[in-house]
Amino acid sequence: MRSRVAVVGIGTTAFGALSGYTATDLGLWALREALADCNLPSAAIDGLIVTRIADNAGFAEAAGLAPDFSLVMPPTGRMAGIAIETACLAIASGRARRVALVYGNNGKSAGMIYGGRGMPPGPYGNDPLWAASGMTSPGALHALMFSRYMAEFGASRAHLAEISVAFRAHAARNPGAVMRAPMTAEDHAAARPIVAPLHLLDYCLINDGGVAIILSDATLVEPEGPPPVFVRGCTHASDFRHTSFPSEDYWRGAMGRAGESAFHEAGVKPTDMSGLMIYDNFTPVVLFALEGFGYCKPGTAWRSIQDGRLRLGGRWPTNTSGGHLSESYMQGWALNVEAVRQLRGQATGRQIANAELIHVMTAAPQCSSIVYGAEP
Repeated sequence: MRSRVAVVGIGTTAFGALSGYTATDLGLWALREALADCNLPSAAIDGLIVTRIADNAGFAEAAGLAPDFSLVMPPTGRMAGIAIETACLAIASGRARRVALVYGNNGKSAGMIYGGRGMPPGPYGNDPLWAASGMTSPGALHALMFSRYMAEFGASRAHLAEISVAFRAHAARNPGAVMRAPMTAEDHAAARPIVAPLHLLDYCLINDGGVAIILSDATLVEPEGPPPVFVRGCTHASDFRHTSFPSEDYWRGAMGRAGESAFHEAGVKPTDMSGLMIYDNFTPVVLFALEGFGYCKPGTAWRSIQDGRLRLGGRWPTNTSGGHLSESYMQGWALNVEAVRQLRGQATGRQIANAELIHVMTAAPQCSSIVYGAEP
């Protein structure tokens, strides 16, 4: 699988409150941007995967696509990496040559909430077993996990400030980010409590927006297009035993398997990475991911990040677009676009120097791990 697939096109909409657009509208907008980015006609696309868009057939009709390989992914955030892996497998097997992955989300305009009575039944919120005790949101689950982490390893909520502040500093350099106003550790401390011990600035945003990524058989890369970014390794692993209630090991087992497999496929190791993109729906997840994917020993990430290593100029600049906490909440999709921009050298104002390898990772009951490379 190593480098048999390349990212040839990326596209995003604006992010924020975009009233009047459906999820399909936003996906179409992003796809037009991605096709223009790589100068390909819609006829060149023979595969389609849509996420947060209800109907792949209706979307394909609106986009003028006739894909031979097509499916709809569930709307949960962890599906971004799995959708990309699925597209890579389809291309590597010869089922498709170029696959468009399209995400559209009008959650802000639609008044989407992720907790309380408005949260639909199922994993991460209003699970029948735990809702009676107040576990009605993803935030509650992650707050409980971090409470255990604090008791186990000596961390405090104050140690999460570096994550929020670093990512906001990156967003301030990104014209497309929703939240660009400066933030301090004092701002983080004073933010409104949501679910103890987490406060407002430990939570991701809710926005409208769309993202499209075009993956291609690497042998078909057009020389006149933008520099290809290669999928060096792409895997996932699961621990569904801990889906609706906190994992005792913070999902480290699943992350370790996904990380080791992707690094092996890519022929690299964590110390080779130029930067990281971590699914930051809540600040504690950044700590869990750093430990689970092998960047810090268990129980040490809260201490290790205080030296600025997550910031531009640090050892592992992370979520250089601002991430879910400050750029937008595109459920992992925009983080993959930021990885591509960094490896193309197109992250103006926030560019990682000499970026060669970027690791995109998700800590969840279903963990994904993608290593992108500027070279095959």
